[in-house]
Amino acid sequence: MYDHRLVQTAVIGHKDSDLPVILPMDADELDRWRKANPSRSYWCGLQLGGCGGELSDRRYTTKVCHFAHHLSAPVCHRKDNGESSADHLFIKRGLRSLLGKQGQRGTVETRNLGSGPGDAVDLHLPAARRKLRFQLSSLDYQSWRAANLALGDDLDEVDWLFGADGPLTEELLARNGYSLRFRLDTVGGERRIHIGSRTDDKPAVRWASLEDCRITQAGLLTSRTESVRASSRHPEPFAFPIEGGAVFALSPEASVPGDSPFATEGRRLAVADVRPLGSPVVRGVLSLPDDVETPLAQYVYRTAGPARLLVRDGADGWAAHLDGFVRLDANQAARTGLARALPEQPETKPVPAVRTTRQDPQRPPAPVMAPPAAAAGRPSQARKGVTLTRDQAVVRVRELLRRAAPQGRKLLWPALAEQLGEPLVGMSERDRIDFLVEVDSPLWDTKPVLSVLLRDDSGPLPCLPAVLERLGVKGAGGLAADSSAVRAWAARERERAQALYAKPPRPVPDRLPFTQSARVLTKKQHRQVDASIRSIRHHKAKDDLTGAKVRSSTAEERQKVREVSDRVERKMAVLGDAFPTSKQARRTLSRARLWLKFATPGAVIPPDPSKLAQQALRANSSDLLAELSRTAQEMMEVRARYW
Repeated sequence: MYDHRLVQTAVIGHKDSDLPVILPMDADELDRWRKANPSRSYWCGLQLGGCGGELSDRRYTTKVCHFAHHLSAPVCHRKDNGESSADHLFIKRGLRSLLGKQGQRGTVETRNLGSGPGDAVDLHLPAARRKLRFQLSSLDYQSWRAANLALGDDLDEVDWLFGADGPLTEELLARNGYSLRFRLDTVGGERRIHIGSRTDDKPAVRWASLEDCRITQAGLLTSRTESVRASSRHPEPFAFPIEGGAVFALSPEASVPGDSPFATEGRRLAVADVRPLGSPVVRGVLSLPDDVETPLAQYVYRTAGPARLLVRDGADGWAAHLDGFVRLDANQAARTGLARALPEQPETKPVPAVRTTRQDPQRPPAPVMAPPAAAAGRPSQARKGVTLTRDQAVVRVRELLRRAAPQGRKLLWPALAEQLGEPLVGMSERDRIDFLVEVDSPLWDTKPVLSVLLRDDSGPLPCLPAVLERLGVKGAGGLAADSSAVRAWAARERERAQALYAKPPRPVPDRLPFTQSARVLTKKQHRQVDASIRSIRHHKAKDDLTGAKVRSSTAEERQKVREVSDRVERKMAVLGDAFPTSKQARRTLSRARLWLKFATPGAVIPPDPSKLAQQALRANSSDLLAELSRTAQEMMEVRARYW
């Protein structure tokens, strides 16, 4: 009976030995190995996870040479037999040799962490109160954190070395400014150890033989990491963006502890009552630049620019890192709840109840939105005696329609005008058309027309077809607002709005085409028409893009698109979910990124591009810059609403 397992590693001398060996796979190399080592015995060592039985070397010319168990050996349940199965013993031997050469005192031990005796190798340097762990088995963050705390109980430092790059090496790079790796290469019957180092300023890994490293009080040093450790870099606190910013008011009666872990050169700390967007007020520490004027305690401020939450691993508390701030006026400060004295409110009049709309007898009654101010849980602009500008009214109406869309609610124009006041009150039909065109501009295929959510006393707004025609909806001109074609089109737009602004958003159906026929299609017929349109568009786009090339562009145009894209991406990171049209913004940004990719000289166009890639191939730099600029403007409007 023959042993057909390809056992490549063994230990020399006896079953408890920790002297590893790799059998050469080539027959000629094995012959030279036998001549150089005529009297050695090989064992399936216990420190390899083996059975402890004796092995013999088998020479082959038609396949790789390998070790084989004797017939008298016990049943072996060893998991790993390949070249790397003895790496922990080679590392152990290499570290012991390096300690001896450099006259250092230390111990080297292998660790079984649950999957075998070769899970890890520890080098303990008692004089330096430091331990190095070579991690061979896989490890997630939670297990690493627990092991790091356990190893560091009676030590000053623990250095981790991993066999491959991954999330944990990135974590250590961010914490320490460097990360360490190891790899082993087979040379004859040996595995040579190499130490790799990577620093945050030079991401490429630089490798050095273990024999060329030094063991000192600072641990295992290569020429690259020595300069990083010598600088004794103090890790910065971890920073997380505060989406949407925050408002704050200083608390002069409270003082910052002198040993605060967030004290940093060039910045000063202050205690304040802080309210992040959409959150309750919490007392915390602010980290402010030294070169700006100290905020005054009697005023309320909002952050200007990015705001970040600072935390330190193992330290209590947190701090808010601010680079700039702006003082709020009395009305704005009063709405935050942080003002020392609230301004007087003018006398208000009762608001009449909202009337309901007439319903289609074939449809269940649709909910009608309460007055905008009541739905938002705060007094309306009209009640406060504040007159909105036209631009502010456009932004406010757009916001209220987006809030109403997910629930399928409709807004009555008279109630809207009553609540918001000027400039909606007394607006002529022509002015109302112009106003609603601004609310829904620009017209995009992926964005629903929100004006379909507005109703008059007797039904849909009579001016809706004119608004659609001005927006560029083909076929809407000349139709009546209560025609079957307009009703069917508006019903689909309400469905699209409900899907887009739901949380989380749902797939948005395609927009219906306008037809002059008064016949209303069933839902099944709509789905069939939509499927046909999508199929035609897909095949047409595929035919148009056969051998496609991106439109020619200059380096200056590509640089301009790249700069505006980066600016929009930074604004999106600050606003987060507070940006109601973030889905469309992300599509615009993705289209710009694809355009930059295809516009780069030498770029390869995919043979079957996606729908977004097709749009990018057809675009030019001026169109992209216009879309990105509109997206940035919408973000500024959203940010202005919160303050």
